Amino acid sequence: MLKIPGAAAALALCLTSDAADPGWPRFRGPDANPASETAKPPDRWSKTENVEWKAAIPGRGWSSPVVARGRVFLTTAVTDGASKKPQTGTEYSNQYVAELVKQGLSEKEVMEKVMARDFELPREVTLHYLLYCLDLKTGATIWKKEFHAGRPPGGRHRKNSFTSETPATDGKAVYVYVANLGLWAFDFEGKQLWNTPLEALPVYLEFGTGASPVLAGNQLIAISDNQSKQFVASFDKRTGKQLWRTARDLGLKELRSGWSTPFVWKHAARTELVTVGPRVAVSYDLEGNELWRLGGMADAPVPSPFSRGGLLYIDGGRGKPLFAVRPGASGGIGLAEGARSNAHVAWSEPRGGTYLPTPVAYQGSLYVLNETGILSNLDAQTGKVAYRNRLDANAGNFTSSPWAYGGRIFCLNEEGKTYVVTAGPKFDLAGVNELDEMAQATPAIAGDRLLLRTESLLYSIRRR
Repeated sequence: MLKIPGAAAALALCLTSDAADPGWPRFRGPDANPASETAKPPDRWSKTENVEWKAAIPGRGWSSPVVARGRVFLTTAVTDGASKKPQTGTEYSNQYVAELVKQGLSEKEVMEKVMARDFELPREVTLHYLLYCLDLKTGATIWKKEFHAGRPPGGRHRKNSFTSETPATDGKAVYVYVANLGLWAFDFEGKQLWNTPLEALPVYLEFGTGASPVLAGNQLIAISDNQSKQFVASFDKRTGKQLWRTARDLGLKELRSGWSTPFVWKHAARTELVTVGPRVAVSYDLEGNELWRLGGMADAPVPSPFSRGGLLYIDGGRGKPLFAVRPGASGGIGLAEGARSNAHVAWSEPRGGTYLPTPVAYQGSLYVLNETGILSNLDAQTGKVAYRNRLDANAGNFTSSPWAYGGRIFCLNEEGKTYVVTAGPKFDLAGVNELDEMAQATPAIAGDRLLLRTESLLYSIRRR
């Protein structure tokens, strides 16, 4: 860990917690919508400016940091053998099946081999899965625990990691999920409370896993949309015992994989577990029973659902619609052909969905960022488009979700540049902050700190 004095201004991220309650308990924050009306971190930073501290994190992991009680938790995987470097962008084939494609196999034949594990996986390395606990104020490592070691249970896309799922915390324990390995719980002193192993299931073209767990009362809920046995399951957070498991009947002739994190939607009528899977979104009650479903999702969805201002927002994926859903739905709520709304869908924007980043709602607008750097502003209640603008001619590639505070929208690209946009109906690029290292994790906000993860470092960005 290296401590660095800073100077002027900096950035901040996803948040709804205030300085008095600097918790960030899950992926995209306490409300799954990384935006705050009250936080006032800086909106400019660099590798030295407004850097309170930075901590070196070995290995590779694209999980986001989570924060509780002055501690920061994040995961990583360290290899004994050589590890292929990640690569930015999306327009390339997976390195682990490239040889099968070169042999002239069709996609169906490749998938059959993937399903049968009948090809060479990157098993030449040994992985050490680690959970880090850092001091929020100093970045010092309080403890680290190796929670698993062994050969990779499957492959990974060249830009993915073996620890892309973000942990969750309730302020008493921290819960770790690796979809093709299992679940773990640790107390805040690093003692393992329990471990529940899960079977390794094949993922489309061995792209790896990424959907994070969520908490609902005493339930820890995890989803696995894979090529074999798609399911959503609940575990007792105190013991790790499985409470229920629901097979995901998505109506697909051929199973597809998904990477979307579920959302616990609390509204006046009830509490729901909203999931976005291949080609269909499904909501369940907290006993695993289906409440409603909405078609129109992509084959391989990544963005996660969230709510704001009484509406649920569902990003259908690249080339698919963006939906705003009212509370109280039941059964099939799909749109009629050519329609953009119905009794349950307040509005939809055809082809408004994105491939990787999840939108953010802020000050009455929905800001939608696609993987190539095009930012759109839509009215959150009506879906009316205010603008659709490229951030910059050379903005690059985007995986991290945008976040908002202080009248600004922040968009972090895979090269470590954050584009700062003034909130409002007209596009205005206010600045660009550079860290010069690959970044794919969505940051976390802890009070007046921004915790931003790059490939090798975790930064605490704060006014200096």
